[in-house]
Amino acid sequence: MTSTDVTTTSAELVLTGISKSYGTNLAVRDITADAPAGKVSVIVGPSGCGKSTLLRIISGLDVPTTGAVTFDGRQVSGVPDGLAMVFQDYARSLFPWMRVDRNIAFPLEHLPRAERAVRVQEAIDAVGLSGKEKLYPWQMSGGMQQRVAIARALASHPKLLLMDEPYASVDAQTRAELEDLLLTIQARLGITVLVVTHDIDESVYLADHIIVLSKPPSIVAETIEVDLPRPRDHITTKTDPRFVEIRSHVTRLLRGEGVAADGARDAVASKAH
Repeated sequence: MTSTDVTTTSAELVLTGISKSYGTNLAVRDITADAPAGKVSVIVGPSGCGKSTLLRIISGLDVPTTGAVTFDGRQVSGVPDGLAMVFQDYARSLFPWMRVDRNIAFPLEHLPRAERAVRVQEAIDAVGLSGKEKLYPWQMSGGMQQRVAIARALASHPKLLLMDEPYASVDAQTRAELEDLLLTIQARLGITVLVVTHDIDESVYLADHIIVLSKPPSIVAETIEVDLPRPRDHITTKTDPRFVEIRSHVTRLLRGEGVAADGARDAVASKAH
């Protein structure tokens, strides 16, 4: 294994009939969906539709009112083994008093020192931060800090990587670079990735599989298989007529234009098979 080959395996995530209520407020209703093993799935929906609620349930940090989450063949009841998460607020997710290598090593304290060092270096190399190991987070740009957060997640050798609006706090150019970084790492490692976003372009660009949520109380408006070729890039992919077609379809779904979108949905479905 080379210093950039992080060893991982992937696992399927399945949501069956997930509903969540807070008192009389129903946040999500009867969500049934899956994140196929070894693929990039994206949950996209309008603000306040319960995307983060779903992510907390998937990660075992919250429990559904009804329904079940299955990961790697086991029902989730607490934070499952093999899961890593990258948050939107990278500044809060990193320890400012720890250097890069110590931030990445923090979840690995249970491992022998030699193995911990190997994993940290693998992850640093994977996200392109070689030579930055001894910097503190506050000495780095926002994009570099988010790379550290991704490296920390990769160092645990996850089967499933959850990302909660991971690029919402960075500028457009950095966002594009981090999107490409994710696709490069996922293609090399073959891990299962689930990204939550409200950005339609991002959902289509990243995904093999898009789960579109409606306005609250949210249901699955539609699941779309994205048949754009890989590898992808921001010029070729985003000027592909198919990208434009899928993006327009997702936009109509998010606007609640279910009837108006029927023809487009049929076209999307026919081209996906």
